[in-house]
Formats: sequence, C-alpha cells, structure tokens
Amino acid sequence: MGLTKTDLFTAEQNQIAKFTKVLGHPARIAILQHLIKIDSCVCGDLVEVIGLAQPTISQHLKELKKLGLIQGSISGTRVCYCIDAQAWQNMRENLLAFLASGPSHNPKCC
Repeated sequence: MGLTKTDLFTAEQNQIAKFTKVLGHPARIAILQHLIKIDSCVCGDLVEVIGLAQPTISQHLKELKKLGLIQGSISGTRVCYCIDAQAWQNMRENLLAFLASGPSHNPKCC
C-alpha cells in the first residue's frame, strides 16, 4: 500500500479528511451520538448501548480519541470518555465551512 502524499494538500484539506475518515464508520457515529445525548462521561456501558463487543468498542474509542474528538479519564480500573467540546467545535466549524463552499446551483456538466 502506497504512502499518502498529504504534503500536497493544505492543512485544512488534511484536517477535513481526518474528520470524515473517523466519522466514516456508523459505530463511531453511534458512540458520538450517545456521548452527546447523555452530555456526560460514560464508563463502560457502551457495549450495551451500541451492541458491539468490548474490543470493537475500544478500537472505535481509540480512533475517536486519537483524533481528539473525545477525551478519557481513568476512574479506578475503568476509563471514562466524553466529548472534547473544543475539538468538537473545531470539527464543526471546519466541516460547515467546507459544506458551505459548495455550488449554489446545479451547473451543467459535460
């Protein structure tokens, strides 16, 4: 598998690509929706809520945390996760700006 040439693209383009890649899995969307809905940290009940195995949930949490959309804190032997509000706002602004830059009409294509 070849290396991506991210240096050919702007920082904004690379960041939007990272956001959309992480958001490209429905389990991650479900995890984020649950965290938003409860508006609190969650410690371990995601398996019951999402319906996937614990290792699978952990992998999705790892990807969300790597991007910075969620943060985790250790509580005893468990890690509790919540949305990082600043990172969420940053993603929101980037994606909204990108989507707002689209065409205002349906141009004719060749």
